[in-house]
Amino acid sequence: MMKLKIKTGDTVKVIAGDHKGTEGKVLQVDREKNKAVVEGVNTVSKHEKPSAKNPQGGIVKKEAPIHISNLSLIDPKSGETTRVGYEEREGKKVRFAKKSNEVI
Repeated sequence: MMKLKIKTGDTVKVIAGDHKGTEGKVLQVDREKNKAVVEGVNTVSKHEKPSAKNPQGGIVKKEAPIHISNLSLIDPKSGETTRVGYEEREGKKVRFAKKSNEVI
């Protein structure tokens, strides 16, 4: 299993695939499959049977997972895509944006 540098709650930009250029917030990360669910990206239509939760049933739009390699973190300071680094600052291990050197 590889080290994932994107976490739940991060703002990311899609850098490859059908949804290239789209930005969104990470809702969920699957560490075993190296995939993430991003808000408003890779939406699929799925048919659902009527149930207690959804008595009407019908076609429901959902976000599907997208591979981590197709995502790039957005720097909180400049708003551009950046790589992520780890280092020890003041005795704690922190993530930082490599472009602006700011803690994420």
